[in-house]
This record gives sequence, structure tokens and C-alpha cells, in this order.
Amino acid sequence: MDQQIRLVEAKYKKEAILPFEIGDTVKVWVKIIEGDRERLQAYEGTVISIRGKGINKSFIVRKISYGVGVERIFLLNSPRIDHVDIIRKAKVRRAKLYYLRNKVGKKARLVERLGVKIPKHSDLIKNTTEENTAAEENNTSSAE
Repeated sequence: MDQQIRLVEAKYKKEAILPFEIGDTVKVWVKIIEGDRERLQAYEGTVISIRGKGINKSFIVRKISYGVGVERIFLLNSPRIDHVDIIRKAKVRRAKLYYLRNKVGKKARLVERLGVKIPKHSDLIKNTTEENTAAEENNTSSAE
């Protein structure tokens, strides 16, 4: 039974998601369906919580829109999420940043981590395609 659950989860699990952390400012590209058209819409904010594991992993992104705090919960492996870009990384000492809900203006800012290389989504795609082609070459050579 447990093995069957893992097989079903593996089918829906996304591999090409950047490893972001609590406190990072991210831009989540969400697929929006309007009638028969599909477009991408960006939602940029600070990650204040990550919870769950495996296919049930989710994260909360908070942003200030027209002076009002807006939070949105995303499932990491959702088919509605196209990709996640990391804008900046922050230095935090908490697992959850719920205290930012009570802060306004400059007090709600997080200290940026300097000297940290921020990975790009295009680099991740390039690396996964290179790994896939290398794996395919190994499979074809071992089959011969």
C-alpha cells in the first residue's frame, strides 16, 4: 500500500523547483485560465512559512498590495504553478515569520543575505535537461 502511494506521488511531484527558504523574496508564476486562453501571472512576496513534505508541501507568500497585507498559500507541486523565481535572500532566525503580520513599513523589512548566489530558473532547466540526456545516453549504451 505504501509503495503504491509513493508511485502515485512520484507521478505528480515536480523536480524543477528552485530550493527557496523562509524569508526569501520570490516571484511565483501562476497559470491563470480565462475562457479558452491560458496566461501566466506573477505573485511576488516574502515566504513566511513552509510546511508539509513530499507532494503535500506548501508555502505561504505575503505581500503588501495598496497598503493591505495579502497572503496566499501555494501547493509546491500544484500544476497551476509554472515556476518560482528567487528575487533576493534574507537572513532570518525563525522557522515561521508570522510576526511580519504585525509589522508595517520599514519595520517589516528583512536583512538581505549578501554574497549568496541566487539560482535562476533557466539554469535549473538547463541542468535537468543535461542530466536527462546523460541518463538517456547511459541507458542506450547499456542496452547495446
